[in-house]
Amino acid sequence: MDQSSKVAAVVARVRRLVHDGTLGADDPLPSTRALAAELGVARGTVVAAYEQLDGEGYIRTRHGAAARVVGGAASGAGTRPEASDVDPVPRVGGGTDVHRASRPGPALDCRPGIPAVTAISARDWRAAWRAAAEAPLRNELSNPLGLPALREQVVAQLGLARGFSPPVSDVVVAAGTSEALSLLVEALRSRLGRAPRIAVEDPGYRSGHRALTSAGAELVAVPVGPDGIDLAVLATTSADAVVVSPTHQYPLGSVMPVGHRRALLTRAAVTGTVVVEDDYDSELRHRGTPVPALAALDTEGVVVHLGGFSKTLDPRLRCAYVVLPGRAGSLRDAVLAARTARGPVVAEPVQVAIAHLLRTGAYRRHLGRVRRDYTHRRERIALRLTDSGVPGLEARALTGGLHAVLTWPAPEAGAPATGAGAAVPSGADVAAQAAAAGVLVADLADYETERFGPGAALGYGIALGHGVVLGYGAVTLPELDRALDVVLTAIRGPVAP
Repeated sequence: MDQSSKVAAVVARVRRLVHDGTLGADDPLPSTRALAAELGVARGTVVAAYEQLDGEGYIRTRHGAAARVVGGAASGAGTRPEASDVDPVPRVGGGTDVHRASRPGPALDCRPGIPAVTAISARDWRAAWRAAAEAPLRNELSNPLGLPALREQVVAQLGLARGFSPPVSDVVVAAGTSEALSLLVEALRSRLGRAPRIAVEDPGYRSGHRALTSAGAELVAVPVGPDGIDLAVLATTSADAVVVSPTHQYPLGSVMPVGHRRALLTRAAVTGTVVVEDDYDSELRHRGTPVPALAALDTEGVVVHLGGFSKTLDPRLRCAYVVLPGRAGSLRDAVLAARTARGPVVAEPVQVAIAHLLRTGAYRRHLGRVRRDYTHRRERIALRLTDSGVPGLEARALTGGLHAVLTWPAPEAGAPATGAGAAVPSGADVAAQAAAAGVLVADLADYETERFGPGAALGYGIALGHGVVLGYGAVTLPELDRALDVVLTAIRGPVAP
């Protein structure tokens, strides 16, 4: 795509958000640098797009201040809904949770899941909570769908960063992915009259799997490969729903190609399968252009999109969201009924604070800062592994997110697979030795839903029993170097006498 086409694409996206009311009068746009990073284009492309939009009367730009939408720029058919226009019936929401209990543990915890919470501007953070404290008190319960102001800002962010802009009435706030998944299971049980059969990625998100089974679902493990979930195996499962992480498969990090995505959606539309998209860390892409959400390709109303703030802000906020398919149907009705019965789940002051961070641009500024920090860390990991001297050692999942997967070849046939006599240490061996040295990492084999044996490679071509997952979101570069020293020493194994 040439430069003029890229500029036209940015212009068209902002125009669309203005016309459909997602961006209203005087709303700030992201800085040119922040939006360029989100869209994976040069800053000059966004500068040129903003200049064109200014000339067309959509926005006003001023040196040293955020570009803002001009009043009256939207067409009459696409005005922003007021709070009274928002569907008062509650629905489910969710995002990707960390589910990591507070542990005293060693000095350096590099298990995956915790972002750089302290990286946010203290000024922006305090301003958000001042806004929450100054919100008027009301003698009434919160809207179980979620605060309208937050849902509006979520829609705006999805339009800018994920390539689709659902109606505000399709967005529902929830207390994390576990709550969202359990609500979806409840809705499916109500619709089907039995326990739903849900396909999940293997290896995959363990806490999400526990939430599904705790809510009464029957899980079917489907192996993943370089293109994501194995569609041929999925076709044999007769699953009522499938949970996927197409933008950055968890934990192995594969990106589902567009052809694979379209095939999944086509199959789901034919079979009536619900596709649950776990978009847990899509805004933290470090290499290549941003990958649009699966929901952006959905024309049949089969995708339930999960997103949230655990990986980008702070998992302790317990605030996330679900975007339900726009097409009316029994699943949508069942989710709304279940949400109504459960009531609101996220404290309104928390929602006000997050809405303020989104509305003022503080959230996007924060993303810009942490992306740069995470990119430096992923580059350090790649460099250290290149110079490790360990044959076959590879780092995966580094295109985005907060973790790396380190894998190494399994031992030859007949050699001990694990334990003190093993010629090649297993992931469990490395994790145990690292913990003894004061560094916590996760054994990759623990992410399997079905146990395929210590040397099993599944469709990915790697031995899941010989890998560890290392989180780098909340560590400094010196701490990361220390962790890598310990892990690499454990992977090399005992020195021969």
